[in-house]
Amino acid sequence: MESNDTASALSAPGEDLSPLEQDVLDEYERLAENMQKLASLLDSMANKPTAEIVDGLRQLERKTSLVFTLLKASVYSIVLQQEIYSGANDGVGSDGER
Repeated sequence: MESNDTASALSAPGEDLSPLEQDVLDEYERLAENMQKLASLLDSMANKPTAEIVDGLRQLERKTSLVFTLLKASVYSIVLQQEIYSGANDGVGSDGER
Protein backbone atom coordinates (compact mmCIF):
# COMPACT_ATOMS: atom_id res chain seq x y z
CA MET A 1 0.00 0.00 0.00
CA GLU A 2 1.42 3.38 -0.96
CA SER A 3 0.41 5.16 2.25
CA ASN A 4 2.11 2.43 4.28
CA ASP A 5 5.35 2.98 2.32
CA THR A 6 5.07 6.71 2.94
CA ALA A 7 4.73 6.19 6.68
CA SER A 8 7.71 3.83 6.70
CA ALA A 9 9.81 6.23 4.66
CA LEU A 10 8.99 9.12 6.97
CA SER A 11 9.85 7.14 10.07
CA ALA A 12 13.21 5.98 8.72
CA PRO A 13 16.16 6.23 11.12
CA GLY A 14 18.07 9.45 10.90
CA GLU A 15 14.96 11.59 10.56
CA ASP A 16 14.53 14.23 13.24
CA LEU A 17 11.01 13.56 14.41
CA SER A 18 9.50 14.58 17.69
CA PRO A 19 8.07 11.78 19.84
CA LEU A 20 4.57 13.03 19.04
CA GLU A 21 5.26 12.96 15.28
CA GLN A 22 6.65 9.44 15.58
CA ASP A 23 3.58 8.33 17.56
CA VAL A 24 1.29 9.79 14.92
CA LEU A 25 3.20 8.00 12.16
CA ASP A 26 3.11 4.73 14.09
CA GLU A 27 -0.66 5.04 14.60
CA TYR A 28 -1.10 5.86 10.92
CA GLU A 29 0.87 2.75 10.00
CA ARG A 30 -1.24 0.58 12.34
CA LEU A 31 -4.41 2.10 10.89
CA ALA A 32 -3.23 1.39 7.34
CA GLU A 33 -2.47 -2.24 8.27
CA ASN A 34 -5.87 -2.66 9.94
CA MET A 35 -7.64 -1.15 6.95
CA GLN A 36 -5.78 -3.54 4.66
CA LYS A 37 -6.82 -6.51 6.83
CA LEU A 38 -10.41 -5.28 6.87
CA ALA A 39 -10.44 -4.85 3.09
CA SER A 40 -9.15 -8.38 2.52
CA LEU A 41 -11.64 -9.83 5.01
CA LEU A 42 -14.55 -7.96 3.39
CA ASP A 43 -13.35 -9.08 -0.03
CA SER A 44 -13.30 -12.73 1.02
CA MET A 45 -16.74 -12.40 2.64
CA ALA A 46 -18.16 -10.75 -0.49
CA ASN A 47 -16.80 -13.50 -2.73
CA LYS A 48 -18.18 -16.33 -0.57
CA PRO A 49 -21.30 -15.12 1.24
CA THR A 50 -22.66 -17.58 3.79
CA ALA A 51 -26.34 -18.15 4.52
CA GLU A 52 -25.85 -16.34 7.83
CA ILE A 53 -24.46 -13.25 6.07
CA VAL A 54 -27.27 -13.26 3.51
CA ASP A 55 -29.91 -13.56 6.26
CA GLY A 56 -28.26 -10.77 8.20
CA LEU A 57 -28.24 -8.55 5.12
CA ARG A 58 -31.94 -9.29 4.53
CA GLN A 59 -32.75 -8.27 8.12
CA LEU A 60 -30.66 -5.13 7.71
CA GLU A 61 -32.47 -4.31 4.47
CA ARG A 62 -35.88 -4.68 6.16
CA LYS A 63 -34.85 -2.52 9.10
CA THR A 64 -33.33 0.11 6.83
CA SER A 65 -36.51 0.17 4.77
CA LEU A 66 -38.60 0.63 7.91
CA VAL A 67 -36.39 3.46 9.15
CA PHE A 68 -36.55 5.14 5.73
CA THR A 69 -40.35 4.89 5.70
CA LEU A 70 -40.59 6.36 9.21
CA LEU A 71 -38.20 9.15 8.25
CA LYS A 72 -40.27 10.00 5.17
CA ALA A 73 -43.43 10.04 7.28
CA SER A 74 -41.79 12.36 9.81
CA VAL A 75 -40.59 14.74 7.11
CA TYR A 76 -44.04 14.72 5.51
CA SER A 77 -45.62 15.48 8.88
CA ILE A 78 -43.26 18.41 9.48
CA VAL A 79 -43.88 19.82 5.99
CA LEU A 80 -47.65 19.44 6.45
CA GLN A 81 -47.52 21.19 9.84
CA GLN A 82 -45.51 24.05 8.35
CA GLU A 83 -48.02 24.44 5.51
CA ILE A 84 -50.93 24.50 7.96
CA TYR A 85 -49.12 26.99 10.17
CA SER A 86 -48.13 29.28 7.29
CA GLY A 87 -51.65 29.00 5.82
CA ALA A 88 -53.16 30.04 9.14
CA ASN A 89 -50.81 33.02 9.40
CA ASP A 90 -51.45 34.10 5.79
CA GLY A 91 -55.20 34.34 6.38
CA VAL A 92 -54.91 36.52 9.50
CA GLY A 93 -55.39 40.27 8.99
CA SER A 94 -53.57 43.06 10.80
CA ASP A 95 -56.32 43.27 13.44
CA GLY A 96 -56.31 39.51 13.99
CA GLU A 97 -59.43 38.82 11.88
CA ARG A 98 -59.75 36.96 8.62
